[in-house]
Amino acid sequence: MTDDPGHGLPFLPGNTFRDITKSAQHRPQSLTYKNGYILAKRPIVGIGQAALLSDHLNQSEVNQLTIQNLAQTQEQSPAGPSTEFIPAHVFFDKKVLRFYGYFQQVILLSPLEHYRVRPVIISYFLEDDSFCVIEPEVENSGIPQGKLIKRQCLPKNKQGDFYHWKDLNIAIDISVFGVTYRITSCDQYTQEFLESEGILLNEPEEIPTDPYSQQRTQPQQVYITPSDFDSLKQFLSMDRKVLRFFALWEHSDSIHRETRPVTIQYYLGDNSVEIQETHEHNSGRDPYPVLLRRQRVPKDIKPETGNTSIQWLWFSGRFPSELQVSYP
Repeated sequence: MTDDPGHGLPFLPGNTFRDITKSAQHRPQSLTYKNGYILAKRPIVGIGQAALLSDHLNQSEVNQLTIQNLAQTQEQSPAGPSTEFIPAHVFFDKKVLRFYGYFQQVILLSPLEHYRVRPVIISYFLEDDSFCVIEPEVENSGIPQGKLIKRQCLPKNKQGDFYHWKDLNIAIDISVFGVTYRITSCDQYTQEFLESEGILLNEPEEIPTDPYSQQRTQPQQVYITPSDFDSLKQFLSMDRKVLRFFALWEHSDSIHRETRPVTIQYYLGDNSVEIQETHEHNSGRDPYPVLLRRQRVPKDIKPETGNTSIQWLWFSGRFPSELQVSYP
């Protein structure tokens, strides 16, 4: 800005007058070339060779316009380095709040049970405020389990609001799609996150015991008619179990009353007995080892006239005993 000392009026609208005596209206030259380089120099006069206003300022006024004091410098300086901007979906990525709870399923038309307690795990994803409800699978439960509600935002009311982590706490009920879930506890990370956000958590609760599952764990009272003997049980438990005894057969019809070694096999599955003769090499006898086929042998023998004979056998155990067998 230039100053015209001729009239001394302030440079305001209505106070400016055109000097008809001024003939030079050109602007001063501030750009020039020197040795082939472009240089900028400070003008020493204003438009029309008028004096510059900056030439009329003293040193204190120049310092006030150019030099900042300490207070102004501290107020304009930032408090610290600016933090890097992180989007919410990046900051809360893979951060999940986990709650434990249950819901009661009403059982209709059943005389054995009226409801069932089904435990669930409620996961809240901080990235997009979505929920996921999973029921731990029980082997051979007979009911659909696993993921009950896929990951999605859960409606809170009919006005279109959705559940938020600020609405969650321990020992409260949340109603989702007609099912009321009771939150009983949470994990350590969820507890620390909610407490850091100023939410006071309630006391944790225990999941109640399912009465039907507890009934199934108890032994059922079975009424069985007592029986003195069960042949099926004997066959299933004693099949392929055989007692083997080594004995001597005294042939009384022989002239020399010779004895022959035999093997007595007692089958525990059906209480049958089989007797086999142990043949020796070069004995001259026919190789028919079975003396008595597998059959039941009566304990008390009642001999009949003309068709039976009695044979005696001695066992080779610690306590010798005799076995009397009759055959036609």
